[in-house]
Amino acid sequence: MAVPTIAGRRRPRTPLTWVRGGGPANLAFTLPLLVVFGVFSWYPIVRAVEMSFQRTNLADPAVFVGLDNFREVLSDPLLWTAVKNTCWFAGLALVLGYPVPLLLAVLMAEARKLRGLLSALAYLPVVVPPVVAVLLWQFFYDASATGVYNTVLGWVGLGPYPWLQSTTWAMPSLVLEATWAAAGGTVIIYLAALASVPQELYEAAELDGAGILRKVWSVTLPQLRGVLLVTLILQVLGTAQVFLEPYLFTGGGPDNSTTTVLLLIYDYAFGQSAGSQIGEATALSVLLALVLAALSAVYLRATRSWSST
Repeated sequence: MAVPTIAGRRRPRTPLTWVRGGGPANLAFTLPLLVVFGVFSWYPIVRAVEMSFQRTNLADPAVFVGLDNFREVLSDPLLWTAVKNTCWFAGLALVLGYPVPLLLAVLMAEARKLRGLLSALAYLPVVVPPVVAVLLWQFFYDASATGVYNTVLGWVGLGPYPWLQSTTWAMPSLVLEATWAAAGGTVIIYLAALASVPQELYEAAELDGAGILRKVWSVTLPQLRGVLLVTLILQVLGTAQVFLEPYLFTGGGPDNSTTTVLLLIYDYAFGQSAGSQIGEATALSVLLALVLAALSAVYLRATRSWSST
């Protein structure tokens, strides 16, 4: 409802105009959402920040310790090993897991008759429960010569490889499984974005003699620029919080080569000294959240002009 104006100027908002404009109805619809969001999202965040300054085991009364939890976390040598491993996982996942879904989506878009079947097959790993997927891949990663992957590689004279038992191969093995498990959702996003690309652009490129690679480079990628930027930052944030694969596959081993920041947080809270390092766990969680927030802000600012052109 438009607010009456005098001489081209808006009248100041008053409680009466708010009521006439449907304010109470809007509030009634919005309030339950705000309450649920506040209770289940903002309250845990505020509570975690509060606990990061306390010594607590969630049973005895908490004791305020200031920045001691942060000092203990930053002085832990295992933290920097976890940070290095997390960056290594994120880098490998970016190199392998970022272009693969786009390539699959482009190939599926070209195969128009089989697009539905291929989309279902690509999304199937997302439907598989994560624990089931890990158990399946653990069977594939059997280090013996009769393991599935070692058997296949043996046909060409390679292997056997100690996939999860080697400090060299453990992290790439986790990245491979994580890429398989998560690529399907990104493929569906890219397929939806490709459907919005005007076909006239591809037809014009074909008239100019462009092949499929040239069309992808000159038409597809520029048209998907915004989607690519969003999926890139989502992948970076997701891989920086990797927990499931190292926890279920290796438990952080061998020799802490797959210990990540989130796994270290879990060990602080529920490890050998379960409950005695809740403060350190929440302190490290807060530090991780701040780093990811800063990274997101820098990324969004750096890509703002590029994504809008």
